[in-house]
Formats: sequence, C-alpha cells, structure tokens
Amino acid sequence: MCEAEKFIYHKKKLLLEMKVKFLGDSKLKNSLVSKSRMSLWMIRAITILLLWSCCVHLVAVGGMWGPRLLKGWPSCFNSHHDLPMASQEMTSLPMKIALPPKRLYQNNGYLMVSCNGGLNQMRAAICDMVTIARYMNVTLIVPELDKTSFWNDPSEFKDIFDVDHFITSLRDEVRILKEVPPRLKRRVELGVYHTMPPISWSNMSYYQDQILPLVKKHKVLHLNKTDTRLANNELPVEVQKLRCRVNFNGLRFTPKIEELGRRVVKILREKGPFLVLHLRYEMDMLAFSGCSHGCNRYEEEELTRMRYAYPWWKEKVINSELKRKEGLCPLTPEETALTLSALGIDRNVQIYIAAGEIYGGKRRLKALTDVFPNVVRKETLLDSSDLSFCKNHSSQMAALDYLISLESDIFVPTYYGNMAKVVEGHRRFLGFKKTIELNRKFLVNLIDEYYQGLVSWEVFSTRVKAFHATRMGGPKKRLVIPNKPKEEDYFYANPYECLQLLHENDSGNSLDETI
Repeated sequence: MCEAEKFIYHKKKLLLEMKVKFLGDSKLKNSLVSKSRMSLWMIRAITILLLWSCCVHLVAVGGMWGPRLLKGWPSCFNSHHDLPMASQEMTSLPMKIALPPKRLYQNNGYLMVSCNGGLNQMRAAICDMVTIARYMNVTLIVPELDKTSFWNDPSEFKDIFDVDHFITSLRDEVRILKEVPPRLKRRVELGVYHTMPPISWSNMSYYQDQILPLVKKHKVLHLNKTDTRLANNELPVEVQKLRCRVNFNGLRFTPKIEELGRRVVKILREKGPFLVLHLRYEMDMLAFSGCSHGCNRYEEEELTRMRYAYPWWKEKVINSELKRKEGLCPLTPEETALTLSALGIDRNVQIYIAAGEIYGGKRRLKALTDVFPNVVRKETLLDSSDLSFCKNHSSQMAALDYLISLESDIFVPTYYGNMAKVVEGHRRFLGFKKTIELNRKFLVNLIDEYYQGLVSWEVFSTRVKAFHATRMGGPKKRLVIPNKPKEEDYFYANPYECLQLLHENDSGNSLDETI
C-alpha cells in the first residue's frame, strides 16, 4: 500500500469513528465505553488490593516491634511532635494489628504463675513467664496477680490488662488460656499439682533442664514467685526480643484505663509541655527503706511501727542518715525541688506527680509547690467519679500513671524502683524519650554542701547539670557484672537488644532542651 493510500485509509477510519461518536451508533458507543470502564475498574481494584496488602504487612511489623526497630524507614509513628497539642493521640499505645497465625507445637504441659509485688514488678515478671513458657513449649495460664502484698489490691489480670489482646497478639509464639482445661480443672481446685519458686536470675538452660521435666511429670506446674526469675544478660537475642514484644505490644491496658489516660494527657497537653515526677515519697516506701530524713519524731515512730508490722520486710533496724548518704533513699520533696531548679526546669512547667499519697501531705509538698506552682495529680485533673472504678485499686491507679509517664516530655523518678526502671526502658523503646536518671548519692551530698554554704547556687547548679548531662535516657549498653545480677543494669530499664540506636546528638542525650 502506497503512502497516499495509507493516508486515505486512516482518514476514512477516523471519520468513521467520529461518525459513531457524534451521529449516534449508541450500541457501539456503549460497548466501547463499557469495555473502557471495566478495564479502568479492574486496574483500580488490583491497585487497591496491592496497596492494602503492603499496608497490612507494614502495620503488622510496625505494631509488633515499634518504630525504633524499623531501621532506615522514616518514622510515621513519631509525627505527633508536629501536631497541635490538643489533637495529639497517645503514641505509646500498642498498635492494633492483624491477628498472627497460631503457632502449632506439641504441648508439654500447663504453666500456672502467681505474680508478686507491685504493678511494674508484676509486669516484668509476666514478660518473663511468657518467654519461659514459649521456650519450654508449654501452655501458659493467664497469670494471677498479687492480692496479698502491702497494697492489698484485689484486681485481676483482666481488670488491668486487655486479656483478649494479650492472648491473641502472642498466639504465634505461645498458647495462652484464661484457665486450665476442664479435664484438669478439678485437679487444680483440689490442689493436686506441683508448686515451687524458680531460682532468681536464671538462664534458659535452667528452665529447659530443671523446670521442663517437672512440667512433663506433673502436667501442671505452679510457679509461686515470678520477680526477677530470668537473667538480665547472656540470653539469646530472640529470647530478649520476645520479652520486649510481650512488654511493648502484648501487655495493653484495658480500654477503660486507656481512655482515662487519653483524657488526662489531653488536659495536660492543652496547656503545653509537661513533666512527670515519680515522687516515691510514700509511707510504704519510707517505712520499708527506713528513710526518715526531714520527718518529725512522730512520723519516724509511725514509720518504724509500720516496718515492724510486716514480717516479710526483713530489715528492721536501719540507720536512715547513713542510708541516705549512700543514695539509697528516695529524694524528699525539698531535695527534689532544689534538684529540678538546678537542672534548669522552667518553674511554670506543668508537673504531674505519678505516685500515691505523699507522706506528710501538703505540708511536705509545699517546698515543691512554692518553686513549681503548676503541680497536678490525677485527683486534681479528674472528677472523683472518673476514678471511682479504680478507687482502692492501687495497681489500676499505677497503670494510669504508667501511661501518662510514657507520654510526658520529661520523666523524672526520685527513686530507682520498679516503676522508674520499667518506664525508663519503655521510653527508650519509644524513641529514647528524655528520662532524667538522678544520681541520689551525688545529689544528697552536694545538697548538704549547698545548705552548709560550702558551694554557691551557681556552682551547685553547674555541677548538677554537668553530672546529669549524659543521664538522659539515651542509647547505651547495659552494665554487666558477672555473678552480681542485683548490682548490674536491669534488662527492662535498658532492653538495648530491641532498640535502634540513634545518633549521639538525638534528643534525650543532653540538657539543651529543658522545659
């Protein structure tokens, strides 16, 4: 065909198409449009399915291990800093993810555990027990919480934690049941099972070699002590990461506690940044530790009577001043006010006290509120009716304080107890959020020098800032002391196996950004 003929042919074809379009061959027109729309619809559907599949996989990974483990990815989880204060969501809550597939394994028996201690001691213990159950290939029964300790809290697991989320979110690792199967229930009710306390600070070989045979023999094993029953160090990385997964994703507070936490955080954020002060100056802490610095004679006697009233508190005769000089006492409200001022904390910042009733009440708190007038508590931010469900339930109150502590701009504990340690580690996981790790031994001796007029305020403040400049909750390795687990760094305070290390100039490493 010559070029002229080709031109005429294409011209005629174009005219025919225009005729169809404009002169009304409706059937052909509708057929063409229908095919075009069908193709477009299918392309869109396939594209949406592909995008949805990618999102599900990314959310599953992100929700399971948190933003700090998505190495090399820009973190969309930390974008709350760019949002208006009033519209911020609580970024510390575990993400809801698609249910993982169940892990299938030959069940070696059933493990029942009774946790002991306060909320955060039990929280760490639960993480350990899940990990131990998984590596022994046994079925874990939902842990029983301590109801007989000093706090006398009758709360069940389901009153504090979302039990269904706990079971389903970990089902690809271990089988967890709310109670023993019916065929064993009568046996358990009659107490026909083996019970024992495991050895503290043990490694996985202890559980494989000594505990697992007992489970296989008795079918049901009850561990009646759970605090610090797994070592801090020298464990396989996959063991450490499972402890983290339970802590940061598997243990989610109940919707009621979470919603109350959201309300408190929203109230605080509407007024700007806030600092959470874990002021561990409560009667039980002072009586147990024997620390009475700043107390009057009547208070000292009251604390002593309380210490002798609890036979499981082994230490009875305590030299309060000697213990304080060694840094083994919680800071007093007076010492705390002086320390925060020396660190350069803005006097107008909101300070939320995460603690129970402060011993000495307003009289002792006056030293703090005179310097920092915007001191608040959950009881002053909420109506009494809002807190009625957790009244006389100290663990539920502690759960609320835990959530708010995670969300704060700065977290400052005045005593290095279980809450201070576990919150510190959780804030590291959330992006090395600023946590000021106070060295009490250094502080009390310097404070005494200041009160005696041996150092000026300028020197005092400079030395406090310099000493704590690298104690801001930033990346670091745990201190390991062989055969002295109580003296080395606690795993849950710094679970570095689960963290993505940041650059040295990241937030949380210096005092340059105070509030």
